[in-house]
Amino acid sequence: MKFVLEVDVDDAATPEDSARELERVLRYWAGNLRHYTLEPGTGEAVYDSGHREVGNWRCTEA
Repeated sequence: MKFVLEVDVDDAATPEDSARELERVLRYWAGNLRHYTLEPGTGEAVYDSGHREVGNWRCTEA
C-alpha cells in the first residue's frame, strides 16, 4: 500500500504562514488517521484552517 498526501500551498501567503498552515494540516490529519481503515481506495479531502479544501490524502496500491 502507498499513502499519498497532496496539499496545495497558498502562493500569496508568506513562507512562515505557509509552514504554519502545513504543520496544522499534518497534525490534524495524522491524528485523525486512526479513524480510518488504511487500505487502497480509502481517502479524504484535506481542509485548511479556513475550512477550504486544499488537497487530499488517499491510499493506493504500492
